[in-house]
Parts: sequence; structure tokens; C-alpha cells
Amino acid sequence: MNYEIVRLTDKPQMKQQAAQWFHEKWGIPLEAYLESIDDCLNKGNAVPQWYVVVEKNRIIGGAGVIENDFHDRKDLTPNVCAVYTEEDRRGKGVAGALLNYVCADMKEKGMDTLYLVTDHTSFYERYGWEFLCMVQGDGEMEMTRMYIHRS
Repeated sequence: MNYEIVRLTDKPQMKQQAAQWFHEKWGIPLEAYLESIDDCLNKGNAVPQWYVVVEKNRIIGGAGVIENDFHDRKDLTPNVCAVYTEEDRRGKGVAGALLNYVCADMKEKGMDTLYLVTDHTSFYERYGWEFLCMVQGDGEMEMTRMYIHRS
């Protein structure tokens, strides 16, 4: 596979395409992604950040880093969010490469501890993430797993 991991701050012209892609994958309003990506591009802060994996002009994966991924533990921040790999590209190391890239990029920005909310129980451990605790998702009845990554 020949793909490139792109920080949207490096290719702001991809903003609309990336926001549309994340919206289609997660069902969060397009405007929410556009607003967060605009904050990433215009404010110059470490958070939020957005990343996409591109293969031949097609987005095949992506992730973001935001303050809080819709859970009750506002003290556990920042959060890696919206991690997704296209089904036809899964099992090929794309998500792992993306996670490693995001962690390294955030460490460069002074963020050496990241959090992530997921229902997956074994995937993230392969990439240095550790189960931390259960958290209550906004509007959710069930508790969700919170992971931590220290660089």
C-alpha cells in the first residue's frame, strides 16, 4: 500500500473533503467537523488537530485530537477521536501507522499523554494504549472504555 498521512494544517485545501469524509463515517454534523477543523487551521493551538490518510487522492483513514470526546471525564484530555479506516483497507496497518503518527505529532506539540474512548477491547493495546477506566458517554446508558497513551 502506498499512502500518506496528512496533517490538515499542512494541507488546508483538504478541509472540506476531510470534514465530509468524517461526517459520512460518524454521522456528526458536517458543521461540527468544519468548525473544529477551522479551529485547528486558524488558532494555532495544539488542540484540536485533524489527520487523514490518503491513497491516490482517496481518504482511506482519519483521526482527530479534541479536548473531550463526548464523555463525563473532562479532566482526561486531550482525546484522540474519530479513528476510522475504510473497510477495504483494514488489517493492513493503516490505523496503527496513523495512531503512531498522531501520538508522535502531539508529543512534538508538548502533549505526551493522550486519551481515547472506545468499545474495542484489544485493538489499541497493540499500539501502546492502556485501559484506564470506564467513563460515561454523553447521553449514553452504558459505560465506555477509556484508554491512555503516554509518550
